[in-house]
Amino acid sequence: MNVLRKKRVFALLFVFFLGLLFYNSEWLGKWLYPIRFEQDIAVSAKNYGVDPFLIAAIIRVETNFNPDKTSKKGAIGLMQLMPDTADWIVKRAGYAEETSKSLHRADVNIEVGAWYLNSLYNQFDDNRIAVLAAYNAGPGNARKWLDSGTWDGTLKGIDQIPFGETRHYVQRVLYYYDKYAKLYADRFPAA
Repeated sequence: MNVLRKKRVFALLFVFFLGLLFYNSEWLGKWLYPIRFEQDIAVSAKNYGVDPFLIAAIIRVETNFNPDKTSKKGAIGLMQLMPDTADWIVKRAGYAEETSKSLHRADVNIEVGAWYLNSLYNQFDDNRIAVLAAYNAGPGNARKWLDSGTWDGTLKGIDQIPFGETRHYVQRVLYYYDKYAKLYADRFPAA
């Protein structure tokens, strides 16, 4: 029993030491928080003036970089675009009609999603928190909350958002945004 106890203490100390050693390690952070499709993100972010870290954070929360994901509600691809929303974007942005049929392609999905984020930024006066709420709950819901005074559009007032899923979504995207901005500042310097 005494030998077993010593082994446990040693194992715990060893794990603690390793954790302390790698706590602030950049390579460990990049291993835990990878970004895939960097080139597509960079190009689309530049095309539409959207922060590439925000695109990456949304993709991480929506699909964890799985381009083949389709939600139970029918949202498609990396950025989980609803088909109706994608059709609206295709018409408004002047994309070829085939674009809607290619949403499982990473480059197409990111391009359409970046255009949509830019549109939301225009609709919500560059309020990133409101943009994220609108991306998740729909711009109609977000506008209703803001116009009625239900929510003030700030992160501090996030508890006022009526949808728990949207509150959690905004918090998660901002968490990953902070991680990516810190770890990958050298990859997207213009952000």
